[in-house]
Amino acid sequence: MGNLLTEQAAQKRAQELRKQLNEWSYQYYVMDRPTVEDIAYDKSYRELVKLEKKFPKIIVSDSPTQRVGGRVLDGFDKLNHELPMLSLGDVFSKQELLDFDKRLRKVVAEDFAYNCELKIDGLAISLVYKNGLFVQGSTRGNGVIGEDITENLKTVKAIPLKLTEPVSIEVRGECYMPKRAFAKLNAQREAEGKPVFANPRNAAAGSLRQLDTKITARRHLSTFIYYLMEPEKLGIEKQSEALQKMSEWGFRINPESRVTAAATEIDAYIDEYQAKRIALPYDIDGIVLKADPFSVQQIVGNTVKVPRWAIAYKFPPDEQETIVRQIEWTVGRTGIVTPTAVMDPVTLAGSVVARASLHNPAYLKQKDIRLLDRVRLHKAGDIIPEISNVVLDKRPSDSRPSSIPEECPICGAELVHLNDEVALRCINPKCPALIKESLTHFGSRNAMDISGLGPKVVEQLFNQKLVTDIADLYRLKFEDLIKLDKFKEKAANNLLTAIDKSRHNSVERLLFGLGIRHVGAKVARLLMQHFHDLRNLMTADTAKIAALDSLGDIIADSIVTYFANAEVQELIAELAAVDVNLLYKGVEPAELAATENYFTGKKIVLTGTLEQLKRSEAKKWLEEHGADVTGSVSQKTDLLIAGQSAGSKLAKAQKLEVKVINEAEFIEQMEETK
Repeated sequence: MGNLLTEQAAQKRAQELRKQLNEWSYQYYVMDRPTVEDIAYDKSYRELVKLEKKFPKIIVSDSPTQRVGGRVLDGFDKLNHELPMLSLGDVFSKQELLDFDKRLRKVVAEDFAYNCELKIDGLAISLVYKNGLFVQGSTRGNGVIGEDITENLKTVKAIPLKLTEPVSIEVRGECYMPKRAFAKLNAQREAEGKPVFANPRNAAAGSLRQLDTKITARRHLSTFIYYLMEPEKLGIEKQSEALQKMSEWGFRINPESRVTAAATEIDAYIDEYQAKRIALPYDIDGIVLKADPFSVQQIVGNTVKVPRWAIAYKFPPDEQETIVRQIEWTVGRTGIVTPTAVMDPVTLAGSVVARASLHNPAYLKQKDIRLLDRVRLHKAGDIIPEISNVVLDKRPSDSRPSSIPEECPICGAELVHLNDEVALRCINPKCPALIKESLTHFGSRNAMDISGLGPKVVEQLFNQKLVTDIADLYRLKFEDLIKLDKFKEKAANNLLTAIDKSRHNSVERLLFGLGIRHVGAKVARLLMQHFHDLRNLMTADTAKIAALDSLGDIIADSIVTYFANAEVQELIAELAAVDVNLLYKGVEPAELAATENYFTGKKIVLTGTLEQLKRSEAKKWLEEHGADVTGSVSQKTDLLIAGQSAGSKLAKAQKLEVKVINEAEFIEQMEETK
């Protein structure tokens, strides 16, 4: 891509890149079967960005570069659906399902089968394509009038911007937030003092209605398309055939649908997915039964609100009753004071639950949860324990509303709401809880990785006034540690060795360990790959930081504000004085791209006990050599490294036919890479 590149040549190359990138993206986001390493995709994507930046006239609406968001909308325009987006009728028992089948077969003379589909708990959307190009996307709204959310839907990578055929069609489906993305988003929002989402459906709806499309792009939404408008015009005669055809066009179709001819098969389908529900990576709340032939659908038609040829069977809620025994208020490392309900233990969705976060005072008041209340408990998104409601007719007669603390439960400082946050915060920098949480975080595996510096040790070090900040860790001596409870010579020497070893970490670990709001391990690595020296980052302005890929004004403002603090500057100077490394020692992106190896671009899971390596060392080495190390096995996993006593992750990998190697094979590959 030299200086002599013409616009015509650039356009030709851009077309080649778009075709390849769209194919790779389809395999990754739609089929869940990636065929290329991330580094290869990123290299081609960056080349396309440079071409389009140099020759803006070659940009087209279906380019992968147009997915990242960036527009700030004034609002959402209303639009009329040409054909209403109907909702489904609900039933709650298998008998009601049989009654539905009997009613339908009375009207329809021919024998027919049903297409059984999972009922995805998301937000209904409509997508319109003209000559194969995505031109409009909307919400269901009231079924007749929806909202135009085209720009936000363009950021959802499971939605094709260009189909494999130049057809003009409208399809409908569900936009949802995967369970892992939901759990991560709520944890992030709680840490930032923001209201949390009640469930993945609310999270998806809130994400699609963001006026800043960049926010939608960051929410990791996905889709399943399940309905083709006017299929008869395309010669398609059945729902099952329509799903297959939409998949061929490039849409993401739920793979769990099944054609069933008998009531026993429908029963088996319900039982199977009620059992599998917890293990699915997305939230479902039932199954949908649709008459498979479109001829049957045309015979029975629709009511004003629902189709007569389809019905939704809703799973019974997995809820348990229990009693609230205590409401604890705890202080996190950012100062947020969080209420937690402590309850009698119950088994819920496969695990024992005795605690549920109440998030913030506003949430506690809204739910009106009190001591000794009998409450119904469920798992939001099948993951997060949450109190559904209070059983009011079982509330004790002398019950009183829960009080909201005005002072920090640890240091007694006045609690405040910052910038209209719903969270209560302790902003006392000397609060023992903040300091102890910060010290624990600083020594954690993804930060400075100081083995042996757990919460109990931190508690003792702080209580005995041996440490008041993270710099004090590097001044500890053997005679200090040997005084600690249950600390003998070996434990003291091991901790001192771990602390000394951490001085030499690459600086991104230190940056993450400082606990700056919005700066996680990945962001810390991106920042230090660019700035190299922590002192360079400390003097950078907001614009310079926000200009980096994947970052933005919120992260940049947080970093600039943090390092503007005189106490922070003094702390960094103290760390430098005790020989803590402030330079980036990791692999440079360009160097990584030039040294592709067996692990480069692979999604890898570590499981079981490694005998020759620490898990943290293996993870660090893999990441430095281009791998993406994740915590759970899925269809996207390329490799499982199994140590001793590998359990469910190994079984799942074998079921999904993921490649598995043992520790000896891993070390052999490491040596070959070196």
